[in-house]
Amino acid sequence: MNTPSTILSAIPRRLHLQHNHPIAITRQLIESRFPDYKTYNDLFPVVTVGQNFDSLGFPPDHVGRSRTDTYYLNKDTVLRTHTSAHQADTFRANESAGYLISADVYRRDAVDRSHYPVFHQMEGARVWDRETLQDGKTLAQTVWDDVAKIPKHTSIEVEDANPPYHPERNPLQDSHSAEEVEAIGAHLKRSLEDVVVTIFSTAKAATSASSSASAGTIPAAAIEPLKVRWVEAYFPFTSPSWELEVLWQGEWLEVLGCGIVKQPILAVAGVPSKLGWAFGLGLERIAMLLYSIPDIRLFWSTDSRFLSQFSSSQPLRRFLPYSKYPACVKDVSFWLRTAASAAGGRANNATAASHDFHENDVMEIAREVCGDLVEDVRLVDEFVHPGTGRRSLCYRTNYRSLERTLTNDETNELHERFRKQLVQKLGVELR
Repeated sequence: MNTPSTILSAIPRRLHLQHNHPIAITRQLIESRFPDYKTYNDLFPVVTVGQNFDSLGFPPDHVGRSRTDTYYLNKDTVLRTHTSAHQADTFRANESAGYLISADVYRRDAVDRSHYPVFHQMEGARVWDRETLQDGKTLAQTVWDDVAKIPKHTSIEVEDANPPYHPERNPLQDSHSAEEVEAIGAHLKRSLEDVVVTIFSTAKAATSASSSASAGTIPAAAIEPLKVRWVEAYFPFTSPSWELEVLWQGEWLEVLGCGIVKQPILAVAGVPSKLGWAFGLGLERIAMLLYSIPDIRLFWSTDSRFLSQFSSSQPLRRFLPYSKYPACVKDVSFWLRTAASAAGGRANNATAASHDFHENDVMEIAREVCGDLVEDVRLVDEFVHPGTGRRSLCYRTNYRSLERTLTNDETNELHERFRKQLVQKLGVELR
């Protein structure tokens, strides 16, 4: 068990289902591009290790299985780290050819304005069955017929220099034909390009409306074609695989990952005759782009100044930030314990003495002690003593409330509690 009460308390929030919440609005916007797909939005976040890792083919030594990355409730049960934890069960239920899953997911991660230990993902998939083909058509022909039904857009420029598969970088699975993969890959890419056009056209419209209101003109970027590109990728549960990037405000942004579902996943789910694709994206990432939200902590705010700005009936409205309150920066330096003396003699319990240092543990302590009053934590200095070989680290913590100005006394108290917990839980020696 390594799941703190602060994480458990987030489970009932379910931001993706809150009326007029930007996460929920973003979910609904994407769902609108898949009208015939079955949606699953209320799946419980506690899953087995088998569901979260084994069913997807994660190797036994995969870093995602580590306690430094995943919240365990016991050795067999975790808080899901991705919506793909439900993929095999959904394929097994066999309720529709296409489905979408949206849910809260949990990972131990960095502390900064774009990372939070609880966030929301959308998982989508579409399959075809070799045993139920009609009119004497092959599976590839059936898929190409479905590709023709997906809307085409003239407002998008697509860069895709990759072949449908590559024997080394992006291999074809043994049980798939080249014709099948080419057709399924085309359906996947066309479907997701349609989603991206909808998302970023909405974001452009919001940007241009805001700019033209203040300047009286429409920015050139608002009327230029949207540019996207496909990049070969690797995921444990798809092959071939790709990432989709969008050129947004002068930078290429990774939006989602996807690929052809590995056949053993479908076989284990009891539907070995089916082939298909799957994708996954982060709803926070899309919502931050859509509404120009600068800090991921804002999604968890209960401040009416934030929540009242959003409405599902007005998805083009941009977030108007209220005053940014001042930051308070404080450093903490410490020696890591050595093999000869756990934490230089400061550790006094077996747990600390046997615990290997990982940066995510520092982040977790900061969040547990300071909650959403900590904006970011980052390593700013590292030193190895030439004589003893002991390693020293210095982390800089930026305290900032999204709703008020923090007092010095309040920040000092938080930082002192943070320092003490580093000693108690990690067995470090403060400098």
